[in-house]
Amino acid sequence: MTTSNETSITPALVASHGLKTDEYQRILDLIGREPTLTELGIFSAMWNEHCSYKSSKKWLRTLPTTGPRVIQGPGENAGVVDIGDGDVVVFKMESHNHPSYIEPYQGAATGVGGILRDVFTMGARPIAAMNALRFGAHDHPKTRHLISGVVAGVGGYGNSFGVPTVGGEVEFDARYNGNILVNAFAAGLAKADAIFLSEAKGVGLPVVYLGAKTGRDGVGGATMASAEFDESIEEKRPTVQVGDPFTEKCLLEACLELMQTGAVIAIQDMGAAGLTCSAVEMGAKGNLGIELNLDDVPVREDAMSAYEMMLSESQERMLMVLRPEKEDEAAAIFKKWGLDFAIVGKTTDDLRFRILMAGSEVANLPIKELGDEAPEYDRPHVATPDIPPLDARQIAPPQDYGKALMTLIGSANGCSRRWVWEQYDTMIQGNTLVRPGGDAGVVRVEGHDTKALAFSSDVTPRYVEANPYEGGKQAVAECWRNINATGAEPLASTDNLNFGNPEKPEIMGQLVGAIKGIGEACKALSFPIVSGNVSLYNETNGVAILPTPTIAGVGLLPDWNVMARIDTMKDGNVLFLIGEDGSHLGQSAFLRDVGGKVDGPPPPVDLDKEKKHGLFVREAIRSGTLSACHDISSGGLVVALAEMAMGASCGLTIEDIGEDLPHARLFGEDQARYVVAVSADNADDFAGTASAASVPVRRLGSAGGAAFRVTELIDLDVEHMKAAHENWFPDYMAGPAAMDRPAAAE
Repeated sequence: MTTSNETSITPALVASHGLKTDEYQRILDLIGREPTLTELGIFSAMWNEHCSYKSSKKWLRTLPTTGPRVIQGPGENAGVVDIGDGDVVVFKMESHNHPSYIEPYQGAATGVGGILRDVFTMGARPIAAMNALRFGAHDHPKTRHLISGVVAGVGGYGNSFGVPTVGGEVEFDARYNGNILVNAFAAGLAKADAIFLSEAKGVGLPVVYLGAKTGRDGVGGATMASAEFDESIEEKRPTVQVGDPFTEKCLLEACLELMQTGAVIAIQDMGAAGLTCSAVEMGAKGNLGIELNLDDVPVREDAMSAYEMMLSESQERMLMVLRPEKEDEAAAIFKKWGLDFAIVGKTTDDLRFRILMAGSEVANLPIKELGDEAPEYDRPHVATPDIPPLDARQIAPPQDYGKALMTLIGSANGCSRRWVWEQYDTMIQGNTLVRPGGDAGVVRVEGHDTKALAFSSDVTPRYVEANPYEGGKQAVAECWRNINATGAEPLASTDNLNFGNPEKPEIMGQLVGAIKGIGEACKALSFPIVSGNVSLYNETNGVAILPTPTIAGVGLLPDWNVMARIDTMKDGNVLFLIGEDGSHLGQSAFLRDVGGKVDGPPPPVDLDKEKKHGLFVREAIRSGTLSACHDISSGGLVVALAEMAMGASCGLTIEDIGEDLPHARLFGEDQARYVVAVSADNADDFAGTASAASVPVRRLGSAGGAAFRVTELIDLDVEHMKAAHENWFPDYMAGPAAMDRPAAAE
């Protein structure tokens, strides 16, 4: 495609920019003439799904986004939440799905880089990262390659930049064969009185380009991310950005140093759509115009056109409105860090977005309408039909309960993710208290003796597909529960809503149902959404991914000395189930991995019980009563017990799971439940306290020895269980020959 400004605007060219006929007509009506090629590119960038949320805006507005601790909700680079003592936590989650499938290393690496910039653009120093990864079937020929590239990209960028990865998810399903998901989360710390926003203020002030030079990488990336894949996927490789974590580390330090000088009026990360989106957002938010002169933009390639410069998604770049009297001081800081600092434009009072190059005006557009007049659709949607109830009596119990448990903990979706997270630096900065592998990662708050933050990321896509509303509720509830299980108070959340093509009513119905469930759960659990991302059109050749509304959250621990973990169960501890006995096997891991089928509705989520049981558990943790705690989720009670036993290298004996339907009691995925370990001396008092609070409690048995025993049903060696649990992933990544070796437990 030529990038001359005299290029004829044809229907085919419009379509190649992801704009529909009626959307192009809207552009013509808005500006009263045919756009230049550069202007067409700008509209394409601002009006695509990735930047404008045109299919989801209507429903996103229904989410709860405020609360007593919320300082900044959605609409900025990241959300901001008060954690006391003048400190705030700044966090967000975003997707880099399409780029990571096309070019797994750089796609994942630049996803990490982008989310880190979102955080430090606000004035926060990043302290923690997570990633939620979803790949195709483990036996698909491309899956190993994608895992290897994505994990290397996440680690390569995050490790070099110097932020610990403290949590996340990895899941396999054939529905992600042609469209993997890479959702990246970052959190940082800042002072409440030193938060930086993107709203431009003041007329005639310099607009400054900061960071790395602009190249041709990533041109059209945001538009590519707003379209389905087909056989032409390899042609999209040039739309993937290339990252440099060492430049980003310098950019972080330079920005934080600059912010201390008082020079910054507004600052915006150059993420999706690069210069275009950052400049338009800054100006439009401040009710100001922006004039840019592309001759002054630092470039690393020759003969770049205005179109390429405006749509480049080259990494490690920022745009800032500067106090003019601070120009020399600001420039000196960036020169010291070896980064570009260039005045590339100014703010104006005419609400126009003007682009100049080589003495010519290549774009002149109404800046507010570029964002505010983007199409907004109330797309037709149909609710997902209800699935008839599935009585546990309809599901055959396993012939061998021990073998069923080994299948779950030694399978692709149930095994340890250690192979993945050990490739990430989990301890850099020296504040990590709980590494990945538990319910939530925990990081000390720098400068405080006891304060810490807990982080978790969760969703169960098979639940969401079966019932989007209940699945959306469950994603929030499980994230809240995982944070709560450390003893932290869940403060707020961020979402990453990954779905297929919203133009299909059944897919749009999934999105609407999930958002309704998420909203209800966030309200009930006082867990507002303060930032987030929507990723649609995750389809290849018409096959959609499983609906995957990932929820990540942050919780506050006032004293990490009394937090709970899943791996601190001790010999002689008494084990209790908090919550009701298991009965729900619909959509369970047991049904899928042992029974070989997917059937039934997901477990219903009773939000009143979630809150009541969770508050009781949190109080018990903070009183120092619990030796260990673990929430019950995929795999049910017996998998939670197994994870605690393997984590602590300690056996246990379960004497009482109830009499009826033992397979449902052991493998049921009923919600609002925890397993806790209590010292023998405190066991009776603990049970009495739970009963007095009307919280369901069952004394299960005790910890000790080397065997994992459950009544007369299961008798396994914990070390053999650990070997099966830990070996699947490294054996899989080593190749088919390693997978053919006999299992350790055999």
